[in-house]
Order: sequence, then C-alpha cells, then structure tokens
Amino acid sequence: MIRFLIYTGILIYMETVFHVGSFGLQGMNLLFPVGFILLVAALQTLISGCFGDKGGKRAFRIMVWLQYAVYAVQTVYFHIFHEPLQITAIFMGGQDALTNYWREALLGIWQSVPVLILLALPNVLLEIWRKRKKWSAKPLRGIQKLRLGLAAWVALIYSVCCMLIGNMVGAEYAEEYLEYYDPVSIMRNMGVLTMVQRDGIYEIEKLVSQSVQRQPYVPASGEITEARNPSTDNGEPEKEDIGEAVDMSSEERTNSEEPESAELPVSEPEEPDTSPNAWDIDLVQLAEMSADSKEMKWLSDYIAGLTPTNRNEYTGMFEGYNLIFLTAEGFSTYAIREDLTPTLYKMVNSSFVFQNYYVPLWQTSTSDGEYVNCTGLIPDGQFSMRKSASNNMAYTLPKFFSAEGVYCRAYHNNSLSYYDRYLTHPNLGYDFKASLLGDLSEEEWGGQIFPMENKKAWPASDYDMMVATIPEYINDERFHVYYMTVSGHMNYNFKGNQMSGRNKDAVAELDMSENARAYIACNIELDKALAYLLEQLEQAGKLENTVICLSADHYPYGMTEEQYEELAGKDLSNDMDLYRNSLILWNAAMEEPVIVDKACCSVDLLPTLLNLFGFDFDSRMYAGRDIFSDEEGMVIFKDKSFVTDTVIYNKKQKTTTWLKELTEEEQNAYMDAKKQDVNCRYVFSAYILRNNYYDIISQCVPVTAE
Repeated sequence: MIRFLIYTGILIYMETVFHVGSFGLQGMNLLFPVGFILLVAALQTLISGCFGDKGGKRAFRIMVWLQYAVYAVQTVYFHIFHEPLQITAIFMGGQDALTNYWREALLGIWQSVPVLILLALPNVLLEIWRKRKKWSAKPLRGIQKLRLGLAAWVALIYSVCCMLIGNMVGAEYAEEYLEYYDPVSIMRNMGVLTMVQRDGIYEIEKLVSQSVQRQPYVPASGEITEARNPSTDNGEPEKEDIGEAVDMSSEERTNSEEPESAELPVSEPEEPDTSPNAWDIDLVQLAEMSADSKEMKWLSDYIAGLTPTNRNEYTGMFEGYNLIFLTAEGFSTYAIREDLTPTLYKMVNSSFVFQNYYVPLWQTSTSDGEYVNCTGLIPDGQFSMRKSASNNMAYTLPKFFSAEGVYCRAYHNNSLSYYDRYLTHPNLGYDFKASLLGDLSEEEWGGQIFPMENKKAWPASDYDMMVATIPEYINDERFHVYYMTVSGHMNYNFKGNQMSGRNKDAVAELDMSENARAYIACNIELDKALAYLLEQLEQAGKLENTVICLSADHYPYGMTEEQYEELAGKDLSNDMDLYRNSLILWNAAMEEPVIVDKACCSVDLLPTLLNLFGFDFDSRMYAGRDIFSDEEGMVIFKDKSFVTDTVIYNKKQKTTTWLKELTEEEQNAYMDAKKQDVNCRYVFSAYILRNNYYDIISQCVPVTAE
C-alpha cells in the first residue's frame, strides 16, 4: 500500500502546486477529480507491482518522474500560451512550437522555475529517502492485486456516478465536462489529470463522429478557387462560381471596373432593402443528404430553423471597392497613441468607430484568431484552420471576390509552412506568399516567397512586408488582399524583439516599464506599415475606393495581467476587459465617423464585410452575425461566457451583470435563450468543420441564388 499512498499523495500535491501556480487561490472542485486520482494511483501501483524488486524500484521511479514531466510540461506551456498542452497540439504543433517559439519556451521555463522546483520537491525527497533507507519493492501478491483492482473499479464507478448525478441535478462541473469542451475551464476547475483524460475522450469523440472517411476536397468541374492574375494574364479575368452559391445573373456582378466616383453612394430617400440575407436552399434535399449522419442531420435542422439576418442601410455601401484585410499579431487598443502611432489612431477614431468590440482568445491563439477572422466560425478545439485545409471553404471572402473577377492575394512576413498556411490559405481562395520558406523545398515552393528586406529579423517588419508586396497588386483594376502581420509578436523587450529595438528611441521618454514600452515600440512598426500603405494607395489613386479592415488575432497574452494593466492604465480585473479591443473598418471617403455601440467581436467580421460589399450571401452559413443587422449583438468566449447588448455573463467568475432592466422572469427566459444560442453556435461551427458541410450545402443551392 505504500506505493499507492505515495502515488496518490504526489498527484494531489502536484495538482495543488500547479493550480496555485497557474490560477492562484481560486477554488477547485475536487468532487470528480479525487476519484480519477485514486484510479490513476491504483493503476500505477498495479503496473509497478508486476516486476521483481529491482524492476519494481525502477518502475516506481519512472512513474513518479513521469508524473512530474506531465505537470512540468503543462506548467511551462500554460505559462507561455495560457492554454493547456493538448493531444492535438502534440501531434500537429510540436514542430512549430520547437522551431518558432524556442525563445518563448526558454523564457517560459525560466519564469516557471519556482513552480517547477516545487513540483519536483517530493520526487527529490523520495530519491534522498531511497538512497538512505533500504526498501523493498517486491511484486504484488494475488490478493494485493485483487484489492488494487477492486479499488480501481470503485474509483472509476465513483467518478462515473459523480458525473451522472451531477448531470442529472445540473451541476456546473458536469456541464463543463460533458458539454462543449473547454480545456482551460476543466484544468482550472478539475485539475490537470481530468483535463488530460477529457482531452483523450474529446479526440475519441471526434474520431467516432468522423468514422466515415473523408477524401480531401477537390473542386467540382468548373469551380474555381482563385481568379486569373490580371498582372500576368491577358484579357479580362473570368468569373468564377462559389460552390454554385453566388448570383451570376446580375449585370452588376460582371463589372470588375472601379466605381466612377470615389465618393460613397448617396443615400436614397426611400427605405433601405431589409429583406433577409439568405439563399433559396433546397432544405428537403439538404435533409436527405444529411440523413445518414447525426451531426449533419443536426446541421440541416438547425439551418432550416435559423432566422437569417436582414439587409440594412449599410448593405452594398462598398460594392465594387477594394478590400485590404489585416489580422494584426497581438494587437491591442492600448498600443494606440496619437503621438506615437498616429495612423492607427486616425483609423480607429474615424470611419466606423466600434465602442464594444472584443477579440476572444481561442485555443491555438494566432491560428484560431485567423480562422475566426477569415471564416466567421468558432474554432473546434485546436488547429481548426489546419483541419479546414481539406474542406470546401466555399463561403470565404476571396471566394466571393474571385466570383467577380478579382485576384485575391495573401501575405505573411514569416514562414510559408508555419501552421500549414501554404495549404490552408490557398484553400480559402488566396494566392498565398510568405517571406520565408520554413521547412518547405525551394524547388517546389520558391515561387511563393516574396523578397523582403531583413526577412530573418524576429519578429519581422510589417513595414518591410508592405514595401515588398504592394507593387504586386497596386496596379490591378480591383484587388482583395489579406495580411497576417508579425511585428507585434511577443516577447516584449528590447533585446530579443527586433521591432521593439528598432523603435526603442521613440518610446524612451515614456514613464513605463520596459515591457510596456517595448510593446508600444513594436506596434509602431505596424503603424509605419499602415502609413506607407495609405501613401501608396493615394499615389496610385486607389485610396478612396479601398476599404481597410484590421482586427487582432488575440490580445498580447505575452504580458502578465499586471503588465497589461500598466499598459492600459486601468484595472482589468473584470476578466472580459482583457479581450476588449479596437476594430479598424476604414475608408478615406467617409467624412463623418459612424459610432457603433453594439456588442460585437471578430467572428462577426466576415458576414459584416460581405454585407458591406453587397455580396449575395446567406447569413445562416456563419456563427457570426452582420454587425449592422437588426439582430442583437453577441460576443462569445471559449468558456461560453458571453456579452450582449443586454447582459455580461462571466462564467468563470460566476457573475451576471445586467445592462438593461428586466423582470426576474424575463431575465431567466433571456439567459436560457442566450445560453442555448451560444451552445448552438459552438456545435454549428464544430459540425461544419468536421463534416465538410459547406460542400453539402453548395449542392443544395440553385446556381442563381436569391
């Protein structure tokens, strides 16, 4: 029994140290985890008890140090990324992390040293005890194995009963465990072992749901994923289908020329068109094609019952315009200063000004941030963008622009291979180029590299990227360009961050810590990039008929909360304030700013842009909603907290803040409806990705969608 007690004690100790080191003194629910800890300890004892004295001692040491390795790795990973290390990340992102985040990993290890030492303490004491005192690790006798096996079964039954009873009475821990999987919440409230176990179940659930093998997506005959390059091809670009979903009958959509006037359309006196943004989908056919899969049947029922958002006074406001869309690495409102980042300041405070815009942090930080911005869907676990590479991503921005003969480009001032962007972004519809090859071959992929000054700087310069890439599209009749920036990448200091070092003198007089000054300094490089972009657009006569949209991938989580509060100059203890951000949606021809008070977030960007550019789209295809529609705004976070125009619901802090006066009965009904809406949007996004469901929908939409 001594080994069983040691295993159990070490696990409880490490759970406690990890929890305090990662989450502080906030409470932890041990009702379910204690059973799982006892189960693991019993199994460890059974395994190590199958060997002789010498082998048993060796197995014992391996077991306790494996325990340490699990908690140590999770400690460092969580410190860097604010996310647990999951199975998907181990197999899909390990190489990326090693080759691209080695600086952050070294710093994370250094900053985690106190916790790592505390985690190692019982193992060190055991080693000392083992050397000073002889102890026996004889093989377990039959009766001992029987007792341990019985203990393991009792622990397992206890854990299962805890979850079943919790689910029956609506306990919060059961909801967190059984419903949509949020690894941070489970790790925070039930510990590392429970998270690891739930992560394994999550992966099995995905495999079961995808038991029917899917082949990589191949465009149907006549379907095109990119328009011809007007810079290299002769003649007019051809028009393309978007999964047979875009209206090809309208004469307006055959005209790829720029608007005759750079001024915004003058509002007509009559009422704006408020008809639904929806296609005439054959719902009967959709249901028939979905009948063999529980997940696809759910999707067909959900789409059939979903109310589309309506067109509005901003529909088609930028029809025929160019679009430059940027996902800005680690961007935050608090990087913006009128004196140091004047271009950002001007763009945030003119055209459309969003007062309640949020950028939630998802599980794969930058890649998931891009996925949300580019697809209007909520990520399904980790690496959703990578998972989408074999899907028919029929309803992204470049697919709609390409249908109007626009050649769509995307650029990134880092590795072509990182996060598999060389596969994912062309699948979205972009001709994707980067400044570095990564681990791809020059012979095969060299044509997708753009020559850039200082390309090996870390992080690289967004300004240098603009200088290198703008000439490729500035003379096109019309263009849509996507940028993934990198100048704002952590870590924020003047030694390891070359963009911070480049702009160090500009922030020298600020009365702030090095961390805060370095963060502002590296974002000065983004400001320079935007200033150069506007200058080149103006010189080419393209400024007033070009829209620029910029949103962050995530807030700068490379800062501690204390450092971020120093940068913000205010208390951010209300957890959701971390995710408040600025959205740039800017056009030079807008003389007066439009103030938008509605709660909105990055998942709303795609349907909002589709509406502004007058594309014929179906609003039911996205988890986000057109910000300018008459539907109430909603911001959804990964733990299923949410913000609307009526309430702020913080699941983590267990607080509900009402922004409008409602009776208790109205509040209860409202919360029930919104929680169900949040759950549905999560499930909708996951099932769309897992089942390549846009491909199914595309077959149920008339060629001339209405």
